[in-house]
Amino acid sequence: MSIIAGRSIHSAPSQDTRLQSDHDLLVRVQANQPDALTQVYDRFAPGIYAYIYRQVGVKQLAEDLTSDVFVQALSALRKDRFAHTTLVGWLYRTAHNRVIDHYRRERKKIVPLEEWMPDATDVAADAARKLEQDWMRRALKFLTAEQQQVLTLRFGEEMSAPDVARVMNKDENAVRALQHRALAALRRLMDEGSK
Repeated sequence: MSIIAGRSIHSAPSQDTRLQSDHDLLVRVQANQPDALTQVYDRFAPGIYAYIYRQVGVKQLAEDLTSDVFVQALSALRKDRFAHTTLVGWLYRTAHNRVIDHYRRERKKIVPLEEWMPDATDVAADAARKLEQDWMRRALKFLTAEQQQVLTLRFGEEMSAPDVARVMNKDENAVRALQHRALAALRRLMDEGSK
């Protein structure tokens, strides 16, 4: 059993049920139903935040970029540029683009000292975990944007290959090939780092 946004979930809905539910929600948003945007936010904000946080590693920045995604959704809806086919795909593509835009603007990531310093009792374990996460974030920068996105969605968000294919608007085999190449590149980086 898992907890999402304060609600317990005993079993995950089937992919067909989720697709239908997402499509119904998209139709309601496009029809400007008052509670539809709130439901979009409630349903997708935790996942979008987690996706962005895995990319940037800074809580406040991830919160800001997540807010930007939903502000952009509202703006796109008003201009009739909102999702037309897949709601989850549109949101994750928008989140991915916000992260890319952020790094293009910043060109250099600065992590505040207070976020780097662990606050748990086992300082050595926290430091090792932080170094491992930092290494992974740096290593991901050597991959293509698509390879980064595939790994984040598959392993960070724990999405299935068909779900990732929908989000990225790609064939499932292309997603599996991207994943394979990305993991091989990470393996090479690990091998080079251990020499």
